[in-house]
Amino acid sequence: MINQLSWKVGGQQGEGIESTGEIFAIALNRLGYYLYGYRHFSSRIKGGHTNNKIRVSTTEVRSISDDLDVLVAFDQETIDLNYKELHSKGVILADAKFTPKKPEDSQAPLYAVPFTEIATELGTSLMKNMVAIGATSAVLNLDIHVFEEVVQEIFGKKGAQVVAKNMDAIKAGYDYMKKQLVDGVEIMELEKADGKKRMFMIGNDAIALGAIAAGCRFMAAYPITPASEIMEYLIKKLPALGGTVIQTEDEIAACTMAIGANYAGVRTITASAGPGLSLKMEAIGLSGITETPLVVVDTQRGGPSTGLPTKQEQSDLMAMIYGTHGEIPKIVMAPSTVEEAFYDTTEAFNLAEEYQCPVIVLTDLQLSLGKQTVEPLSMDKVEIRRGKLVTDEIPESENKAYFKRYEVTSDGVSPRVIPGMKNGIHHVTGVEHDETGKPSESAVNRNAQMDKRFRKIENIRFNTPVYKNTKHEDADILLVGFNSTRGVIEEAMVRLEKEGMKVNHAHIRLLHPFPTDEVLPLVRSAKKVVVVENNATGQLANIMKMNVGHAEKIIKHLKYDGNPFLPHEVYTKCKELF
Repeated sequence: MINQLSWKVGGQQGEGIESTGEIFAIALNRLGYYLYGYRHFSSRIKGGHTNNKIRVSTTEVRSISDDLDVLVAFDQETIDLNYKELHSKGVILADAKFTPKKPEDSQAPLYAVPFTEIATELGTSLMKNMVAIGATSAVLNLDIHVFEEVVQEIFGKKGAQVVAKNMDAIKAGYDYMKKQLVDGVEIMELEKADGKKRMFMIGNDAIALGAIAAGCRFMAAYPITPASEIMEYLIKKLPALGGTVIQTEDEIAACTMAIGANYAGVRTITASAGPGLSLKMEAIGLSGITETPLVVVDTQRGGPSTGLPTKQEQSDLMAMIYGTHGEIPKIVMAPSTVEEAFYDTTEAFNLAEEYQCPVIVLTDLQLSLGKQTVEPLSMDKVEIRRGKLVTDEIPESENKAYFKRYEVTSDGVSPRVIPGMKNGIHHVTGVEHDETGKPSESAVNRNAQMDKRFRKIENIRFNTPVYKNTKHEDADILLVGFNSTRGVIEEAMVRLEKEGMKVNHAHIRLLHPFPTDEVLPLVRSAKKVVVVENNATGQLANIMKMNVGHAEKIIKHLKYDGNPFLPHEVYTKCKELF
């Protein structure tokens, strides 16, 4: 019996690799197992290697594993590219159709299973994926009936016969593989899960759901990997709530349309990836100077330019903080789990309205598209705060002067009205302006308005700007990261602690304004600080040096080949330091 399993299915894109992993994972999720999945896929509709690696555990997991127990291969390329992940007792299940060959340095047994042949005999070769699920079930000694509900949900619309045929394919694969395991040596039976019902979702779905919970009723966006699922989710859900989604002609239109809707009083979101955010930058500056609330999601991917559109990277950090021309107040937040993606998105709408500035929710491809088990989300934790939005009647001024929409206040936040409010008329422009919005190039006014705007973010109220696991007053190492690196850092930390090292962990959730007061004491109390990030220049490490100093003890651990970190990579880096 094992309490954890790592399973991967691979083949050519367009062959149903994703659906194979989806069916396998959903069934195990409903048994109460914790899961974490990561898809490696190409930036094309069909063709090119793709795989789906899924980790299954009886306890919570937040990263893909170092090694692999079972590799399901639909072509030779899958074996050649992935076999080195298999540990000594791992198993390869390959379609007999392509006459699979095991590399000479592989110790894992290879079973050539006639996935395609069995599926064809049952009616169509398209069911080879279901045969593979059945063969996997035999290796895991898993009752194939656990797949019935999932198969019914996926294929039910096509009729009872299609559902029955797919279950027949799973059973045929199971029966064939069972005969190959007569001695039972290779069986990897999972310990029983707790049976509790949990959600199984990607970060993008959590962001979209968080937007809905926050009262968002409009999205303007342009499709782009890996952000498109946010748009797709809201297209399905918003109309039933009286909202809508508009696919704009480009990213610039998406951002300016979102600004217009927010100005009109509707909570609005726009989402994109690095290339799209580059195009949105001028409009984000417009949000800043007009003090119009704006929530923007940036799902980071490999860059620059088109770069690696379907691969992991965290290289937009500096651009999100400093990308706009000129200087505006801005909030950049970075959830590290799917749960945080939900709650942080709801909070982003509050912060945008309270501080009347753009709020960027920064994620990365691994967090946005990696599917994982999520504890039930609580609406009791969600609140709606609209800041200084004026809802009462505005008294008429004595001289019929315009409303002071940009009034200089002690906290930098001015009263805000929506169009049509009596006595609330004011001017709105992207040039510098006075308190009523009328253009002004006065040096005195410029200083007053710039100072006013920046006072807004001097004391940002954010519940958990830094996630901390810091039990040591004098740590050997402080591990620091943001977004999806949290899981690998947590695992590396456990391994290092078992070997007697004192390790603390800080994960930055509020990247700008940087939470110096939270981070500085942790840096001071550590002998070395290892900053783990998926980029080539150490952007978070550099931000830390700017805000907390102690550059001599900050060490960059970087990875920028398009793949996420593995736990052993962080562990090994830390071991090298002592």
